[in-house]
Amino acid sequence: MKLFKRYKSSGLTIVELLIAIAIIGILAGIAIPLYAGYAENARVQSAMADIRSISLVIEGFRNDRSSLPTSLTDINYAAFLDPWGNPYQFLRIPATGGCGQCRKDRFVVPINTDYDLYSMGKDGQSVAPLTAQRSRDDIIRANDGAYIGPAAGY
Repeated sequence: MKLFKRYKSSGLTIVELLIAIAIIGILAGIAIPLYAGYAENARVQSAMADIRSISLVIEGFRNDRSSLPTSLTDINYAAFLDPWGNPYQFLRIPATGGCGQCRKDRFVVPINTDYDLYSMGKDGQSVAPLTAQRSRDDIIRANDGAYIGPAAGY
């Protein structure tokens, strides 16, 4: 005669359930920041590709008309937005010198001689010197197109 009758378990105990929830929480804690970093990197890469494309259109305009456009409106890119929803910025650099609005490196030297083209980055704010905090996340075109990337990396 059996004193205890065994029942077949068809569910999880509370301890097993708590362990499963803890494991899911740990994995989510690792995965979510990685995904956020991946998504931000994808936006940066997209902005860099856009700046390359716009630069090619500007160069085509320069070849056809022997001058740079006065604004992005001239090449139908005025309403084109960066991955953060801000319009791309274009500044034609005057050949006469003296460009107070030009983007400048840490030595306060303009980073381009023909035109500035950049995205204001995630914060949507920018100032002329690249060393300023508001400009560190900008995606820039520098050295007359030889460098396209984050201002912090220039």
